[in-house]
Amino acid sequence: MNYTLKTPILYLLFFVSTLFSFQQLVSQNYTLSKSSVLSVEGTSSLHDWELNAEEQSGNLNVSNSEEFTINKLDFSVKAESLKSGKSAMDKKTFKALNTDKHKKITFLMSSVSQLEKISESHFKATVKGKLTISGTTKSVSLSFNLKIDGDKIYLNGEKSLKMTDYGVEPPKALLGTIKTGDEIKIIFKSVFNK
Repeated sequence: MNYTLKTPILYLLFFVSTLFSFQQLVSQNYTLSKSSVLSVEGTSSLHDWELNAEEQSGNLNVSNSEEFTINKLDFSVKAESLKSGKSAMDKKTFKALNTDKHKKITFLMSSVSQLEKISESHFKATVKGKLTISGTTKSVSLSFNLKIDGDKIYLNGEKSLKMTDYGVEPPKALLGTIKTGDEIKIIFKSVFNK
C-alpha cells in the first residue's frame, strides 16, 4: 500500500527534476564583454559633448528552444568611469552625479514588452526595467536590436532622457555662462559573451 502511494510522488519528483534540467539546458547566461561601448551625448550653449564609459558590467540570460525569450538583462556603469577627455568637464560631471555617494548607474530589467523576430538570429526588443542614476530610480522602456552570432549576442540601441528627472542638475561652467542642456542620449553597443 505504501508502495502504490509513493509511486505517483516518485513520478512527480522525476518529472519536476527532468523539467528543471531541461530548462537549465535551454537557458543560457551571457556576460558583458569589455569590447562593449556605452556613450552619453548632450548639448551645451557652447558645443555638443560626449562621455564614454570606461568601466561597465552586465548579465544577459536567454532561452532559445522553440521560441527565443529574454529572461534577464542587467547592466551597471561605474559613474566615475564616464570620461570626456577633458578633466574639468569630468569633475563637473562627477559633481552633478554626486559620485561620492552614488558610485554606479544601473539598469535592471523587469519584463519584456515586445520581442519581434526579424530573422533567425535578429530580433527587435523593448524591455521595461528600473534605471537608477545618482540614487534616483525610475521605470523606463528600453528598445534595442538584438543579434545572435555564435557564442555572442549583440544589443544596439539608444535612450533619451532628462537629467533633471533623476535629480541631476545640468552642469555649468565659466560662472554659469556655459550651460549644459537637460536632455541627454545614452547610446549602447553591447556585446555579451557566453
